[in-house]
Amino acid sequence: MSATAEAVLAFRTRLGLPGLVDVHTHFMPERVLAKVWEYFDAVGPLTGVEWPITYRCEEEQRVALLREFGVRAFTAMLYPHKPAMAAWLNAWSADFAARTPDCLHTATLFPEEGAAGYVRQALEAGARVFKAHLQVGGYDPNDDRLDAVWGLLAEAGTPTVIHCGSGPVPGKHTGPEPVARLLARHPRLPLVIAHMGMPEYADFLDLADRHPEVRLDTTMAFTDFSEQFSGFPRAELGRLADLGDRILLGTDFPNIPYPYDGQLLALERLGLGDAWLRAVCHDNGARLFGLPG
Repeated sequence: MSATAEAVLAFRTRLGLPGLVDVHTHFMPERVLAKVWEYFDAVGPLTGVEWPITYRCEEEQRVALLREFGVRAFTAMLYPHKPAMAAWLNAWSADFAARTPDCLHTATLFPEEGAAGYVRQALEAGARVFKAHLQVGGYDPNDDRLDAVWGLLAEAGTPTVIHCGSGPVPGKHTGPEPVARLLARHPRLPLVIAHMGMPEYADFLDLADRHPEVRLDTTMAFTDFSEQFSGFPRAELGRLADLGDRILLGTDFPNIPYPYDGQLLALERLGLGDAWLRAVCHDNGARLFGLPG
């Protein structure tokens, strides 16, 4: 067992957790993932912070690592950057979920003609979570071509992990305002705000306060790496405690510049208590996705 796996096991054992539920992990076709890694290799000049990929290895090994870490359910967060790509990615992820039973069947979307059709098809095929990436996709979530899509997802109660914060670099449609407009039109839409909305943490906590179906994932937030350039405001820690039933563990595995347990240790350092940690790292995700036990 690796040192990281031992550290994760010690964390889980201390909290009495049967495992972890990680709602923000990335699996995608190899050539697409290679392009993502190229982006992170180049992101240093954009942010001034180097971003080495810790788990740059083959798909089979990445799955085995999550299992070694005791992750009982994870996702295949994948996303298109142009039209006519989402349906193909959804077909790949359906196959990946079929051969990887501990992966929550993940799908994605893009503002284009036919989006409602392939989203409905993905739901009928058993998709349990969607991914929307406003920064990479460069689109407004309020695009008319997505209106029927959001209606379908709200009706189905299927959560969408949405990268809408302006980190690591802002996009044309990132920030809280487009998401606030979206929720005004679809108030029952179950959104999961990726990265806690980094760096607009307080604004996205405000949205969660106003919308009971909005959750936030912890991906990279609070870690030593992110605190260098996008620190979480300590004045907001009380709100994290108050929203403890709607915070979900996310890590960004494998695209993280530190070992997997770095996210868990960062959450523990917040000092919000063992009950909060148990909820965030397992119970909230298990309840959201109806996991047995």
